[in-house]
Amino acid sequence: MNDDKDIVVGLDLGTTKIASVIGEVVDDGINIMGVGRYPSEGLRKGIVINIDKTVQSILKAMREAEMMAGKEVGGLYTGIAGDHIRNILGRGVVAVTGVDNEVTESDVNRVLESAKSMALPVDREVIHIIPNEFILDGQGGIRDPVGMFSQRLEANVVIVTGAVNSAKNICKCVSKAGYEVNDIVLQPLASSYSVLSEEEKEIGSILIDIGGGTTDMAIFYNGSLRKTSVFGLGGENITNDIGIGLRTSPTEAERIKLEYGTVKEIPKKGEEDGIMVQGLSGRGSKQVSHELIQQIVKPRVEEILTLAHRELSQDPLYDLLSAGIILTGGTAKLEGIAELAEDIFGMPVSIGIPTENITGLKDAVSDPSFATCVGLLRYGVLHSGRRLQEVKGKSMFDTVLKRMKQWFEEFF
Repeated sequence: MNDDKDIVVGLDLGTTKIASVIGEVVDDGINIMGVGRYPSEGLRKGIVINIDKTVQSILKAMREAEMMAGKEVGGLYTGIAGDHIRNILGRGVVAVTGVDNEVTESDVNRVLESAKSMALPVDREVIHIIPNEFILDGQGGIRDPVGMFSQRLEANVVIVTGAVNSAKNICKCVSKAGYEVNDIVLQPLASSYSVLSEEEKEIGSILIDIGGGTTDMAIFYNGSLRKTSVFGLGGENITNDIGIGLRTSPTEAERIKLEYGTVKEIPKKGEEDGIMVQGLSGRGSKQVSHELIQQIVKPRVEEILTLAHRELSQDPLYDLLSAGIILTGGTAKLEGIAELAEDIFGMPVSIGIPTENITGLKDAVSDPSFATCVGLLRYGVLHSGRRLQEVKGKSMFDTVLKRMKQWFEEFF
């Protein structure tokens, strides 16, 4: 736990990068004090595949942020992603036990616990329980039932589950690096805290976070999360395509993607406008055209966006989402991606950049690739004091339900 209660730390464990941000809670938001970034070694598509390499990457990213901030930290909030994430709809029902049938927080806690009392496979655990609405004596659409009178209290919730071993491996890596996991947060949910406004969540929006190894999606409506989904394609696939197409190294392919990647149609240019690409194994450089880069990048981006559209358009809420699409993650920086997404989805698309209520090293995190990190900071501010602790002989997620019982205070 951090000694300074006003300090909050976010750690984004991505496939291509480990990013860390240290912030201080101030009157007008969060003051960014330190930022760290290091290539991710040991993770693939959100899953830890090498503990020692992951620990070293965490250490280097965290030490960079701590050195910049001039402060050592102990506890942090970290994200979880991967195609093992699943969400299911749950419904809880309890009798109201308060005096004169007045609904209390205890009743709300019981109905949320009732909603999760379903048989889960032994290899899965609850990560989040998010209430969508409460129902009093058959009257639905209620956001905060505390203080109302009713004999019967019901709740419709979204239950987000993940592979328990994936979460345990994340906690083990953070612990071996010398830090305490305050909480594990679903990455698209964390990103929503930094790039979605309350109005966008209220009138309906889709967040698409295109990371290095996965694309994470979340639907928000009436102020709360309604659905999450993920598939295993992301910016790393674009890098691989460039490497194969240009016969160059992954490092050079990543550089080409970041500097010249685009999905826009490019007019023909002269040879003097070509891009120099370093060959493999010291074979020297070669010149390629901007058009060739675009022809490699665009098909993969179209595939990612088309898969996202195919998944999301099946949801009953799809046609009600007035705020449209918000793209974030490192791949959202590709030139022309918003316009391409508008053509595929047929709705407004914007790029989500974390800038609101941020001071200090604002320029360092005003980037779609830092959406999860900054979102973890804001999540931490709202949920400080609710910490994930591993209890010997019990599930690591025994305390997750306890903190999730309080979520209705935030969403409603």
